[in-house]
Amino acid sequence: MKRKILITGGAGFIGSHLAEKLVDEGHSVIVLDSFITGSINNVRHLIGRDNFQIYRHDVTEPYSVEVDYIYNLACPASPIHYQRNPMKTLLTCIHGTINALDLAVKNKARLLHTSTSEIYGEPAEHSQREQSWGNVNSVGPRSCYAEGKRIAETLLVNYSKEYDVDIRIARIFNTYGPRMQVDDGRVVSNFITQALGNKPITIYGTGLQTRSFCFVSYLIEGLVGLMESDYSLPVNLGCPDERTIKEIAELIIQLVNSRSSIMYGPVPKEDPVRRKPDTSLAKKVLDWRPKINIEDGLHETIKYFQELWPAPVFCTSCYESISHIFSLS
Repeated sequence: MKRKILITGGAGFIGSHLAEKLVDEGHSVIVLDSFITGSINNVRHLIGRDNFQIYRHDVTEPYSVEVDYIYNLACPASPIHYQRNPMKTLLTCIHGTINALDLAVKNKARLLHTSTSEIYGEPAEHSQREQSWGNVNSVGPRSCYAEGKRIAETLLVNYSKEYDVDIRIARIFNTYGPRMQVDDGRVVSNFITQALGNKPITIYGTGLQTRSFCFVSYLIEGLVGLMESDYSLPVNLGCPDERTIKEIAELIIQLVNSRSSIMYGPVPKEDPVRRKPDTSLAKKVLDWRPKINIEDGLHETIKYFQELWPAPVFCTSCYESISHIFSLS
């Protein structure tokens, strides 16, 4: 069945891949994005398609469109971005989610909210299961994002109880792939740009801290599968292949054939030591598992950055020159 679908934050890294998949499947897709961290370059190839519309809009302000499904992705997701403007991050998590939920009530629409592995904080157990309550510092430097996402989950559950909203909650773990921003401060994008420039790759801490990286196309399959499922409680979406940060740096140097060395810096405050999803629930209720290995995924990501090199440009303000972008204000 073809749907009318809204994606908030649909010009971002993950949102643009989701929009592309849904447009290609023939759904009618509306994207809202403030272009604070999203880029028109990510969705430029969709502009002009009959079943695609894009609006410049800040989701902290109310909006009204007629849709069947809502994917609520709008929010800065990298530490360098959400710590740059913590209040905006909090307001996006809270007011942005309330506005999406109010629209779901009005339209009797199903709403999928993208939460995050950050709600687990410094995990008290390994690997992280959905039943974990998390270990988050409410006054720490990452709290604007982690606590904002936790509040958003609470909003969804209570709207579901009081207003019978049909909800889905995806807890996303580290994701990488084409359309990542060069300046987002994340491990994969940082290491690739440093390696391409033959500059020292900077590891913060010992490099023995771990992460689990999921290629973006498989995350998108998980999001769509969750939306189409009958499961309304939180579900982890991520790759359980746990790697040390040092392993990732060495692999990228090898794949780029770079002359980069590795240098070490002080570990950021409250940076989790280990992060790995337990994805057994996703396998059970969605029959979902990431299939691509990290070498293949990094190859595709490096290829994307190489095509932009040596002057990658991620335009977040050039929407004024695109006549197909409208304002809901």
